[in-house]
Amino acid sequence: MGVPEPVHRLTEAEYLERERLAEYKSEYFDGEVFAMSGGTPPHSQIAANAIRVIGNQLSGRCVVYTSDLRLKIEATGLLTYPDFSVVCGPLQFAEGTEDTVVNPTLVGEVLSDSTEAYDRGKKFENYRQMPSLLEYLLVSQKEARIEQFSRGKEGSWVLRDAAGLEASLFLPSLEVTLALSDIFAGVKFAPTPIRPPTPARI
Repeated sequence: MGVPEPVHRLTEAEYLERERLAEYKSEYFDGEVFAMSGGTPPHSQIAANAIRVIGNQLSGRCVVYTSDLRLKIEATGLLTYPDFSVVCGPLQFAEGTEDTVVNPTLVGEVLSDSTEAYDRGKKFENYRQMPSLLEYLLVSQKEARIEQFSRGKEGSWVLRDAAGLEASLFLPSLEVTLALSDIFAGVKFAPTPIRPPTPARI
């Protein structure tokens, strides 16, 4: 029986060198690289709407970025691409880079079945380690709903939930208001059952 070969773990510099030439985006954590899957049309539409709606209200005070902007969580070493992010003030870059940002004010993720647990759990756990981050948005693509996590003065995170096309959500970190009818404009939601169907008895 042969001895298994050790898995080669990439350094951050090796990852960045490969990532800059790659056709598809990948996350990096602790020497490992994780491919990021493409989104559905509703996922892309919701993210585009959010970027447009937020950007139209910023008036040059801050800048909203697409999922092409790579972030680094310096405290943990995770490098990732949120669906959209906002930076207020000058961009601050990870040491030795000019394309990896470390100081977002707001980060938003559009939820999907394959990433929802990660976005709610470990990814948010990493994002919370960014001192600049004041708000984190989880945006559903199954219904008109946005969950807003805001950092309090003592570092605790407060959840607010907005649901329905008539609802709106104020973002104190940016001093803008999101109308859910704008964020979900044109999106056709697929009907989803409240629970998985029970197999019929034979």
